[in-house]
Amino acid sequence: QVQLVESGGGLVQPGGSLRLSCAASGFTFSRYGMNWYRQAPGKERELVAAITSAGGSTNYADSVKGRFTISRDNAKNTVYLQMNSLKPEDTAVYYCNAVLPSSTYYMNYWGQGTQVTVSK
Repeated sequence: QVQLVESGGGLVQPGGSLRLSCAASGFTFSRYGMNWYRQAPGKERELVAAITSAGGSTNYADSVKGRFTISRDNAKNTVYLQMNSLKPEDTAVYYCNAVLPSSTYYMNYWGQGTQVTVSK
């Protein structure tokens, strides 16, 4: 079955950096785009970054452009989110996401999430 396992979250001071990882299994990772979402307390889940299957194209939310970088290693079935110049407003649970086809429709798959807290 499809599994997405995030790691790398933690507590960091403003201006610091973290690198999140998402290890994928149960599907042909190299065939599908991958996404990172985040959800802060009391807010809706929002798309942070997306990357195409081969990694040739990426997209970012305006709030993280120039600070976050999404990348992937298809040999390791892993997608990463490098987060630099972190701000308190980046505090959220970060989720790895894959949208995969089933027999008649597409399904969203989510990891368990990893907490990122930016605070002094």
